[in-house]
Amino acid sequence: MTVTPQDIKDMSTHYANAWSSQDANLVASHYEPDGQIAINGADPLIGTAAIAEMAAGFHAAFPDMKLMCDGLRISGTHAVFLWTFYGHHFETKNFVRVSGWEEWDMSDNGKVQSSKRWFDTADYNAQIAVNAH
Repeated sequence: MTVTPQDIKDMSTHYANAWSSQDANLVASHYEPDGQIAINGADPLIGTAAIAEMAAGFHAAFPDMKLMCDGLRISGTHAVFLWTFYGHHFETKNFVRVSGWEEWDMSDNGKVQSSKRWFDTADYNAQIAVNAH
């Protein structure tokens, strides 16, 4: 199967909804079994179990988390998924709103083979901080 721009658009909508669902396994299901994600240049997390664990960590930190797709750019099997997530941090109760993007290499099955996720960690940490608000 050859992945089409419409396949990537559809997947990006489902991916945003998966993040908002609080279901880490649903997030991971958008990746190939050996898929990977690297966050802000860190070593990649490889495999759907590792990706689900990462998503579960975000879900635990933000139990009311919502993720919106702000835009999508597609070139063949490559895409940039622009996003904003928001929610209240579990410990500090601070409302946090962070924007970023993921650079995707898609498989022929319409799943993410490789993702590079980027967001401003200094801003993220400042919003979470106990005295941030």
